[in-house]
Amino acid sequence: MLVTRTGGFPIGFRRMGSEWQKDLDGLVRWAKAAGFGAIDLGGDADAVAAKVTSAGLAVGSADLLDWRRLVSGDRSAREAAVARNSAYVEACARAGVREFFIVMLPEKPELPRRENFGYMVESLNALAPALERVGARMVIEGWPGPGALCCTPETLRATFKSCPSRAIGINYDPSHLVRMGIDHVRFVEEFGDRIYHVHGKDAELLDENLYEFGLEQPPTFARPVGFGGMTWRYTIPGHGQVRWTRVFSLLKEKHYKGSVSVELEDANFNGSEQGEKEGLLAGAQFLASA
Repeated sequence: MLVTRTGGFPIGFRRMGSEWQKDLDGLVRWAKAAGFGAIDLGGDADAVAAKVTSAGLAVGSADLLDWRRLVSGDRSAREAAVARNSAYVEACARAGVREFFIVMLPEKPELPRRENFGYMVESLNALAPALERVGARMVIEGWPGPGALCCTPETLRATFKSCPSRAIGINYDPSHLVRMGIDHVRFVEEFGDRIYHVHGKDAELLDENLYEFGLEQPPTFARPVGFGGMTWRYTIPGHGQVRWTRVFSLLKEKHYKGSVSVELEDANFNGSEQGEKEGLLAGAQFLASA
């Protein structure tokens, strides 16, 4: 089985929506033959997780449901989302799922951030008991989408202060930190004990484009890079700026026990079955050497 050289963490990948990955039986066979140890699943894990685990693979994470309704200004919508996710967590846990993935995207990103933060905190504290009952944990990814919360050290500190349950944690995806200009190594030093899942995804900073377009204005004629913006792009591990060996060393010091899942978002590989398989394997092989 593929593992990282530093830390010995199992290497998996996140199941995406391309046509060849919709065939779960075929995906599991390919993953096992390639040496992967885990697959991250979407919001159907209650129905399909057993198929993954019965094949000898771990479920790295499973997506939670109703992300935006968990950060809704409508109390009844939040309560319904908490109830649905509580039942989902319990169903998935019976198949061995322990890490539940989410991005804290608000239903109405146009509302003041402090207001949406309050709605999020209410939902997290209401959902935490269901996670605790089955020994599961939420892993929040800091993708800086429209109005997203928990993307920066500032909001994560406030979240953990307001949500004391240790069942609330982090999906560490350093590519988002790199694109935002946040020190991805210092982040592990500060928050490593709350990192419960890791995405193997990198980001390249495009210095020439930074000169050409700067940061404050959109381009007049050019278009963003695929799976990226004007001055950065997501890549497979090893093709960007992330110091993976240092990251893994710190995670080992913090007693991290989870997997590292390649999340393939790279314009050089996405778009065809052959290219995506090559990208997943190349990313995994780099992580195995880091």
